[in-house]
Amino acid sequence: MRPMTAANAAALYARISEDPDLTQSLFRQALQDPTGALRRIVEIGAEQGLFVTPEEVKDHISSLDDSATKQWLLKARGGL
Repeated sequence: MRPMTAANAAALYARISEDPDLTQSLFRQALQDPTGALRRIVEIGAEQGLFVTPEEVKDHISSLDDSATKQWLLKARGGL
């Protein structure tokens, strides 16, 4: 059984945020295919040993007090 925690979602978000190219790529994907972007985030987490569910990712992004992230979330709301 793999551990799934909100802490993993926060750690994964931090890692993705540290990579501007990956962040931009996910943003572009979310604009075109929000569900695919969410799937990709979950896959990235699994690749890095940070297992998350789509719901944990959505909950974490929704909890952030960051205007850029909130804007991203609004644009990608369809899948996120």
